[in-house]
Amino acid sequence: MHRVIGERDLSDTPFSPDEARALYRDMVRARRFDERALALQRRGWMSGYPPYKGQEASQVGAAHAMAAEDWLFPTYRSNGMQIARGVPMSDILRFRRGQPEYTSDHDVPNFPQAVPIATQIPHATGAGMAMNYEDDDGAVLCYFGDGATSEGDFHEGLNFAGVFETPTVFFCENNNWAISLPRRKQTAAASIADRAEAYGFKGGQVDGNDPLAVREFVQSALESARDGKPVLVESMTYRQGAHTTSDDPSRYREDEDEDLPEWRTRDPLERYEEYLREQGIITDDYVETIHEEADEELTDAVERAESGEPADPDEVFDSVYAEMPKKLEKQRDWLRSFAAEHDVQELEH
Repeated sequence: MHRVIGERDLSDTPFSPDEARALYRDMVRARRFDERALALQRRGWMSGYPPYKGQEASQVGAAHAMAAEDWLFPTYRSNGMQIARGVPMSDILRFRRGQPEYTSDHDVPNFPQAVPIATQIPHATGAGMAMNYEDDDGAVLCYFGDGATSEGDFHEGLNFAGVFETPTVFFCENNNWAISLPRRKQTAAASIADRAEAYGFKGGQVDGNDPLAVREFVQSALESARDGKPVLVESMTYRQGAHTTSDDPSRYREDEDEDLPEWRTRDPLERYEEYLREQGIITDDYVETIHEEADEELTDAVERAESGEPADPDEVFDSVYAEMPKKLEKQRDWLRSFAAEHDVQELEH
């Protein structure tokens, strides 16, 4: 498994102190966003939220490895990665309140989040095929969890990528749980990364709690992908919280967690901060400033999200069919009736 923390000084890596600090800054931003979003959901500000605490190093490290022109195919737990790529926090919050996903003026090449499990994987492969047809020099990074590897879309997407040599990196963030199902009950393979061999390309594991290692490993994978050699990256991390705000992880994972190694359950933000302090890269004043800036950014993002117009329930139906079938018309009419009775604002929550 590829690692940096605990094995190398920063001077022995390809990264500068400024780059190391930038990773830390975005990890703090991602953590504070996750904490604030969870608190907002608990008071009814939005209907549901998938927390990612413990996975910040994995997501931020991968985001920093991408070139500006590379495309990200995210899923519902990739908010930290999107924030690190430049998607405004207010956009993500608006999406969680039922509005269109990207409403601000930015040009970050991200596809919409995929909520159905693994559906973005064939899409990412198709985008890579399109890049080949257009002689585009970019690459695609497709983010998904370990549970997605049990879906047919995973196998189809990787098979096409291998056959057509697409510039695609498949970034599997293995947080050990597919909702309540541990990884050991999903596959008998020694690792998810080993599955790449079946599709004719390479796979590898990286310490997903080490942002430097993730950035280095994914950067190398993207370079390989640009040369027509896809890569499956298995980022080994851990979901500290629940699958979503409607989940109770204490019901299913207490015994399973006893077998996890210490590096995997240790908080990645605390671990990385300790490493940077040991390397003389950050100080108390710097840490305090970064946290204050993140809180100010979040306050502004919440205000922006609240200031927008409420989502129009009809938008759910507008772009599904060229001609709306009767069944969908009935659903729309029911929703209109419900909105009239309960006040449309409640539909956001």
